[in-house]
Amino acid sequence: MSTEILINSASYETRIALVENDHLVELHIQRPLEKGLVGNIYKGRVVRVLPGMQAAFIDIGLDRTGFLYVDDVHISTTELEQRMLGQERQACGKYNFTTSFSDNEVRRVSGMNIEDLLREGQEITVQVGKDPMGTKGARLTCHLTLPCRNLVFMPLTNHIGISRKIEDETIRQTLRERIEKLRPAGTGFIVRTIAEYADLEELEADMEFLLHLWNEIQDITSISSAPALVYEDLDITFRSVRDLFTAEVNSLIVDSQDTYEKLLHFIKIFAPDLQHRITYYQETTPLFEAHGIEMEIGRVMEKKIWLRSGGYIVIETTEALTVVDVNSGRFVGKNGLEETIFKVNMEAVKEIAYQLRLRNIGGIIIIDFIDMEDILHREELLTSFKEAVKKDKSRINILKLTEFGLVQMTRKRSCENLNQLLCEPCHYCAGAGTLKSRRTICYEIFRKISRDSPKHEGDIITLTVHPQIADMLLKEEEHGTLDLERAIKKRLTIIPSSTLHLEKYELAWQN
Repeated sequence: MSTEILINSASYETRIALVENDHLVELHIQRPLEKGLVGNIYKGRVVRVLPGMQAAFIDIGLDRTGFLYVDDVHISTTELEQRMLGQERQACGKYNFTTSFSDNEVRRVSGMNIEDLLREGQEITVQVGKDPMGTKGARLTCHLTLPCRNLVFMPLTNHIGISRKIEDETIRQTLRERIEKLRPAGTGFIVRTIAEYADLEELEADMEFLLHLWNEIQDITSISSAPALVYEDLDITFRSVRDLFTAEVNSLIVDSQDTYEKLLHFIKIFAPDLQHRITYYQETTPLFEAHGIEMEIGRVMEKKIWLRSGGYIVIETTEALTVVDVNSGRFVGKNGLEETIFKVNMEAVKEIAYQLRLRNIGGIIIIDFIDMEDILHREELLTSFKEAVKKDKSRINILKLTEFGLVQMTRKRSCENLNQLLCEPCHYCAGAGTLKSRRTICYEIFRKISRDSPKHEGDIITLTVHPQIADMLLKEEEHGTLDLERAIKKRLTIIPSSTLHLEKYELAWQN
């Protein structure tokens, strides 16, 4: 299988495309003004403890407080003992301090409530597990993790884990013995799939880096006043190299020389044997257009996806869950109704698995397949679906097919899906539908001007846009607009027009 990673890097947006056999299978987007928070570590302050929800709200310096559930709390034994002063000695007997954690940490066990662990005004170190979504703040955890290429470090957990995708028991045992030999007492490590054939020196180098990083985080935390950011995870470019760029990837192509040079330096440290697979793209045709990615991104926002047989699926996302509906459409079949239904469902299985991964749809997902009476067909359908989602790196749980032809499943969600990222609620229809976000339109305009500028000799470009787009170009995206003018060596004149639809714009080139 041919696998490529394409990186389109600009000052206003970075897009990472994972392409398998010339098909886009994953798309990751990061914008400086909308940067994700997952993996960041903060020194926060407890602003409210909610016994009724067994959770607490933590101020980490963002617009909205983060949410910390009781099962995600660690607390030092020293502080807990101080809290217990004045209580009956036998009352403390209900708390069982497990040895699964380092000496100064304790995890909640049965009988310990959020009010036993936290108090308002307390300072606490937390990590973002899920980005803020909609009206919800970030989901926080005290179970800190620091990923590297081969290992994930859990400084507060005494545990060794091996990726479930490493199936050879001999290799699993060898890796476990190596980590046990190297790790400091009381710390935890998870061996990632990519480390299946890593030697002792590679594991030791990763561990040394992670331990040094943890010491730095502790030092920063000790001198910081809450709320404060004490560790920021790698940006999307370096994360893609760390997590996606494996020996199975044939090439990594990047269209920015600055990013290319930074990636080369990064990969020489963590995977020097792969540096020859990184290429700097210098053609005049934009990278994503040359590989057909722009066209595929446009399809990501469509609700209806047609199947080759003539059937189709419809994807509808709500705040609580996502529903996928399978329809026979124009397909009429040849060998009877049951066979026709079975063929459409089987074709839909692969497309649904592909779309969930591409669109990064998470949470609860309900799939409404066309009803089938044949029990063997139902079993084969479920088996095929489980096989189809194996390539997806997100944690997935699939329940049995119900009598109504429904499949209930969950897919781990840590950030917004592509539709939420690329679109925003439509102010024309009061939220009944969606439009491309203003920032997405601005960046489309930037790409259009960058692509067409060499074809025109004029020194002045007149851009007529909706007033909201003009406002964003002149304020929030002012630096992007100025960078574009410098890059193309032309002057951009922006004219607002209330008669234009939000997504429409007009370009005129003048001498």
